[in-house]
Amino acid sequence: MSKRVFLRIAYDGTNYCGWQIQDNGITVEEVINRELSRLLNEDIHVIGASRTDSGVHALGNVAVFDTETRIPGEKISFALNQRLPNDIRIQESKEVPEDFHPRYCNSIKTYEYKILNRTFPMPTERLYSHFVYMKLDVEKMKQAAEYIVGEHDFKSFCSSHSQVENTVRTVYSIDIAKSGDMIKILIRGNGFLYNMVRIIVGTLMKVGLNVYPPEHVKEIIESKDRGQAGQKVAACGLTLVKLEYEGMDY
Repeated sequence: MSKRVFLRIAYDGTNYCGWQIQDNGITVEEVINRELSRLLNEDIHVIGASRTDSGVHALGNVAVFDTETRIPGEKISFALNQRLPNDIRIQESKEVPEDFHPRYCNSIKTYEYKILNRTFPMPTERLYSHFVYMKLDVEKMKQAAEYIVGEHDFKSFCSSHSQVENTVRTVYSIDIAKSGDMIKILIRGNGFLYNMVRIIVGTLMKVGLNVYPPEHVKEIIESKDRGQAGQKVAACGLTLVKLEYEGMDY
């Protein structure tokens, strides 16, 4: 009898061409499919919640798959982790209702972006943060972030070759904090467009560098013009922290 198994997955995205299977290199999804298929002796294809880009990391991405195995759902994580490379680890596995779909069920996604703001780079942070040597005004970045929170048409913050028709999303909160030389930007929302978080951060950086004032972000949103927003910042600074499914205990 078939059952659906839920996986919560953490990975260092440095050595992968993102989550989704593609022709130009190894991906996280491909590795998980391969090792699950070998473990369960079935042709397994997981359904992922978030298709993170090349170089992006995750602490809690979500995927599900259907299987005929008799192995209890909660035990699959232990067996699978013995087969996975060290930069991918299952944090949790369990059986869920057969109609649970990680992309179509309502969820809250939380991303974190890290900026190392100092005179010289720090080699140990190069894979997990974006280096900026010019001083950023964090208080102005916080003011600018207030214009982004809420439900808006985020077309200005979506890569131009995206095929998505509906670009309206809700950002629930943006928290910006600096500790030492590290600036951390935590963004929570009901969904994000292609490269949206990285473009938001690039726009906030322009405010932090005094290229334009905080209130200009409102005009950028209203323009619905990708050319008005900031650059897309490096993937290495971005981590998918977690997905929370509304009304569900997973």
